[in-house]
Amino acid sequence: MAAVTKTIQLCKSAAVASKPLLQKFKYYGKVELVPPKVSDIPAIKSGIKNLINSAKTGRYREVTVREAWLNTLVTIEVVCWFFVGECIGKRHIVGYNV
Repeated sequence: MAAVTKTIQLCKSAAVASKPLLQKFKYYGKVELVPPKVSDIPAIKSGIKNLINSAKTGRYREVTVREAWLNTLVTIEVVCWFFVGECIGKRHIVGYNV
């Protein structure tokens, strides 16, 4: 009996402690996982132009370690979302049904 009451108390305290974290997760999920709006298209175009220009001029060699690390993390995130989308589209984790 004592183990059951301790488990219930532990679950209640975990739920209370995780509530602010889940609210923050929900907020950032609503903000960050929204598809781009039509008003965002010019900024996207200019970003692509800047990327192409930096590749042509070699400006990418002047990036700080912090910026390079952040760019790497963003690239990994995009690749992971691509694979998650593939799994959702296939409705299976491994392979296509050919």
